[in-house]
Amino acid sequence: MFDPTIYDNIKVVLEGAVYDLDLEGHILITRREDQVDLSSMSRTFAIEFTRKIDKPSKAEINLHVHLSDLAAEILENPTAKPGCTLTIKLFTKVKDPERDCKRIAEELGLIWEHRPQITQSLSYTYGTSPIIYRNQITLSFGRKVDESHLDDFPDLIGYAADSLAWLDERGT
Repeated sequence: MFDPTIYDNIKVVLEGAVYDLDLEGHILITRREDQVDLSSMSRTFAIEFTRKIDKPSKAEINLHVHLSDLAAEILENPTAKPGCTLTIKLFTKVKDPERDCKRIAEELGLIWEHRPQITQSLSYTYGTSPIIYRNQITLSFGRKVDESHLDDFPDLIGYAADSLAWLDERGT
């Protein structure tokens, strides 16, 4: 029998917390991925959800671990501090990037208490009119997570759901 890694333990708790909100009817899970990248020997878990099927905005929580962190943990390297990278991506649409992106950054900063770094990436389909920009908002926490952060996950998922609620209510 093998001893589960930090990644395995976090993934189970994170997935359970998201599924709990889905079962309670607060969100709807729309996609789930669990990947092993054999070229880099890394692992990634992603779970995507929306508030309701007819709402345009969605969120994706990503948990990633590199080979170096897995190896340090398995080999019990006393000088290493193994952990995982956690990011949250929010997907919505905007019409006026100058106005809308600034407003999104301000409001998400309030919801998330100015903790994660917020970046926004815009794209659109050339030749369509009117131009509606797809906005991928990435929330990065700038540090590794480990089992000591497990108690934060319900709040983190709640903030993601609150962010979706605000994005949906704001409209495009």
